[in-house]
Amino acid sequence: MNSSRPYLVRALYEWIVDNDCTPHVLVNSEFPAVQVPQGFASDGQIVLNVSPSAVRHLHMDNEAISFEGRFGGVPHTLYVPIGAILGIYARENGQGMVFDLEAPFSDDESIEGEDGDDVPPPDTEPPRPSGRPSLKVVK
Repeated sequence: MNSSRPYLVRALYEWIVDNDCTPHVLVNSEFPAVQVPQGFASDGQIVLNVSPSAVRHLHMDNEAISFEGRFGGVPHTLYVPIGAILGIYARENGQGMVFDLEAPFSDDESIEGEDGDDVPPPDTEPPRPSGRPSLKVVK
């Protein structure tokens, strides 16, 4: 099954813009293939204003977000793989969503084993509990 992250990012972006707020994206600037201006990231993260008035040629798909933006008055082309997006929120009220860290490779990629054979990526999901499901009400 495809990751829900790109769909959620696009939906939240549209929701934030429709409510006349400024969408900001929190990005892991150390994620492979991220292209952001050097010197603007702090602690391996950067917050990008992706409002329609701040960027040009915004393109969002299931692989990445790309656009042109200005930093310190200098134009830059930015490329952010979906896995590097840590959150999207409205600047004015903080409403949005934060995502878990994602491994730098996708589920369909494999890792080469010691003997040269392709090995599927490690299963990162915890085992499912057995037994009947239950709901606990916490007050």
